[in-house]
Amino acid sequence: MLNGSALASSAQKLFSALDERRAGDLVKEVLATTGVTVNGSDPWDLIVHDERLYTRIMRDGTLGFGEAYVEGWWDSPNLDQCMDRIFRARLDHALRDNWVIIAHVVRAKLFNFQMTRPFEVAQKHYDIGNDLYEAMLDRRLVYTCAYWKDAKDLDAAQEAKLDLVCRKLGLHHKRGMKVLDLGCGWGGFAGYAAERYGAHVVGYTVSKEQVALARERYAGLPVEFRLDDYRNATGTYDAVSSIGLMEHVGWKNYRGYMELVDRCMAPDGVALIHTISGTVTRNQLDPWFDKYVFPNAVFPSLGRLGHALEELLVAEDLHNIGEHYDYTLMAWWERFDAAWPRLRARYGDSFYRLWKYYILTSAGSFRSRSLNLFQLVMTRQGTKQPDCRQV
Repeated sequence: MLNGSALASSAQKLFSALDERRAGDLVKEVLATTGVTVNGSDPWDLIVHDERLYTRIMRDGTLGFGEAYVEGWWDSPNLDQCMDRIFRARLDHALRDNWVIIAHVVRAKLFNFQMTRPFEVAQKHYDIGNDLYEAMLDRRLVYTCAYWKDAKDLDAAQEAKLDLVCRKLGLHHKRGMKVLDLGCGWGGFAGYAAERYGAHVVGYTVSKEQVALARERYAGLPVEFRLDDYRNATGTYDAVSSIGLMEHVGWKNYRGYMELVDRCMAPDGVALIHTISGTVTRNQLDPWFDKYVFPNAVFPSLGRLGHALEELLVAEDLHNIGEHYDYTLMAWWERFDAAWPRLRARYGDSFYRLWKYYILTSAGSFRSRSLNLFQLVMTRQGTKQPDCRQV
């Protein structure tokens, strides 16, 4: 005969089994609407290795889904295709309706971590190892969406993107222009603009690894790299660029960013923002990406950017190249995967699954058009319209 403790334990196991079964049936039913079959034979199907996955998804949403992948609870032969189907059906929105996302919403409303912790994303992401990024990225280490219109490889696509930005800023009209590069990364844009158009560039980044490598790579060119928060930028410039910074600015600080651009831009200057943008206005990033990839980041919506520049700057051109990010991410994945044998000893197998989930989930989000990449060109009122629309 079972004693009270054993009976309670048996009851708990029974209820847990029933919960798992109900959760499993629900998850399978919902996934089936996207064309994803659990333990199916198609390359985009989801293969479950641990039946606890279903209750974890119901409890922890997208955070639990991503963590379970990294821990090996599930796989997919083609993860990017699987996530593309999930995003097209907007299942990620349904999975956000749980305690994890509620906690993130409250935190985003109460705190301004982009202001109080500006260096955190560098410490947890950009500074983890230049060897990783040198293996994964193009030769200029450009860690943003490339432009594949007439390009056949990653190097050419990134240079095409850099030239597109230079021409939208008008650097091809006059050599030697002064440019402020907010969020300069490893200096790819600054180096290209200086080499190709003789630009004098001052770049800001919060990553010490990026600054060190950029200074080494572009020594002798009219470029300067500063390890500092972009908000501390000073001086007057013919053009202001931010390629991949806006995702880290934070929704409470968009107006402050526009005011900084207005303050640093010459009277007839031009500014360009190159940023990921979501289709829905949100105050926070997906919980898994916030915890493991880009802490304190948030993708700006067009509505919020438009509101931030009201009565201050004029939007001259908006160009969506989001579909090019899918190709860029897949190129990064192929290069990372090929380089993994020499990276494995330093980073470990868990990192491989985390990085794979990050890159291929991102590819699926752009392929499904859940995320886009906008280039927004701005001037001041009264400025002659630049020819960015003809570039």
